[in-house]
Amino acid sequence: MAIKERMSGNEAVSYAIRQIDPDVMPAFPITPSTEIPQMVSAYIANGEMNTEFIPVESEHSSMSAAIGAEAAGARSLTATSSAGLALMWEELLLAASNRLPLVMALVNRTLSGPININCDHSDGMGARDTGWIQIYAENNQEAYDNFIQAYPIAEDPRVHLPVMICQDGFITSHAVENIELLEDEQVKGFVGEYEPEEFLLNPGKPIAVGPYSVSNYAMEAKKNQEIAMENSKQVIREVAQEYRELSGRGFELFEEYRTQDADYIMLIMGSAAGTAKQAVDDLRERGKKVGVLKLRVFRPFPAEEIAQALKNCKAAAIMDRCESYNGNGGPLGSEVPAALFKKKVMIETVNYIYGLAGRDFTIRDAMGIFGELENMVEKGTSVEQYQYIRLRK
Repeated sequence: MAIKERMSGNEAVSYAIRQIDPDVMPAFPITPSTEIPQMVSAYIANGEMNTEFIPVESEHSSMSAAIGAEAAGARSLTATSSAGLALMWEELLLAASNRLPLVMALVNRTLSGPININCDHSDGMGARDTGWIQIYAENNQEAYDNFIQAYPIAEDPRVHLPVMICQDGFITSHAVENIELLEDEQVKGFVGEYEPEEFLLNPGKPIAVGPYSVSNYAMEAKKNQEIAMENSKQVIREVAQEYRELSGRGFELFEEYRTQDADYIMLIMGSAAGTAKQAVDDLRERGKKVGVLKLRVFRPFPAEEIAQALKNCKAAAIMDRCESYNGNGGPLGSEVPAALFKKKVMIETVNYIYGLAGRDFTIRDAMGIFGELENMVEKGTSVEQYQYIRLRK
C-alpha cells in the first residue's frame, strides 16, 4: 500500500536510504546535499538503521572509504555535490574500474568558478566519462524511485558498476512535493541482500583489488568495463519493469511526452523537463505539434533509442544545463547529433545552453525555443546553432 507524504528531494532520498539500510555510508557535507548525510545519521542515531556512518575529512576520503567498504563486501554509498564530486575525481575512476557496485546520491550544483551554489549539471557532466552509470530525476518522486532501483542495477552480475542518482540542487533537493512511498518491507524485498561473489574479507578466497595492470591486460579490462556499461542498458529496463509491477510507476531510458506526432521536440534532462512539458501543453492548445523527450539515463547513453525517437520530427532543440568549453556546444549538443548521424537521421537540431548556476528557465523561454525551431523549418529563418538562453547582454 502506497504511503502518501510530502517531502523534499533530499528527504525522499534519505528515506529511501533508510529503507534500504546499506552497510556503510562515509560522507562529508557540501551544499546542497548536506541534508542527506545529516538525515541518515539521525536515522542511525534513533535506531532506525543499522548502517555504519563514517564522518571523514573530505569528499576524496568519503569515496575512498566507500570503495574500501565495497571491496570488503559491504553495500556502500555516499552523497555529494559540485566541488565535492570534483574532489572525488581520482576515486570515481577507481570505483568504476574496480567494478564496485556502490551508489552515490549526487545533488547537482554548478562547479566553480565563479563561486556559486545553485543548480546546473556541470558536476555530473564533468564526471560523464568516469565509467559510472548516471540516472537523472525530474522531481522528488523520481529521485526516490531512482534511488531504490540503483542497487539492483549496480549489483547485477552483468553490470557491477557504480551508479550516480542525480537530482537538481535546491529545485528538487529542497522543494517539498507530494510523494508516494513504498512500505519498508516492499523496498527491502525489491533491493534484496547484497551477496558479493568475491570480496576482500573472504578468508577462503583471497583476491586483490586495484592491482597494477600491465599493458598486456589493461586494455582488456577497459573493454570489459565498456561491455558492462552496454549491458546495463538492458538491466536498467528490467529493473524498471520490476519496479513498475511493484509501485505502478513506470520508467524507461527516457520519457516521451506528446512526441508521437510532434514536428518539434525538446530534448532535456532534470527538473526543467516539467517546465518544458507545461510549454508543450500550452502550445498544443494552440494547435502546435510539439513534444518533450526527457532523458532519464545519461550513462549508458541511449544513442540508438534517441535517434529512433527523433527520426520523424522536423527539428529538435537539444538542451544542455552545462557548458563543455569546446567552442561547439554542450555535452548533449555533441552526443545527440552524433547519435543521429550514425543512424542517418537527418533532422535539424539546435543546441541551447540554459540554467547555468541557477539561471531561471521559464515556460516562455521554452515556448520561444519551439517558435524558433518552427521559423527555422517553415520560414527558412537563420538560427544560431549554439546559443545561451536568458544571457544578459
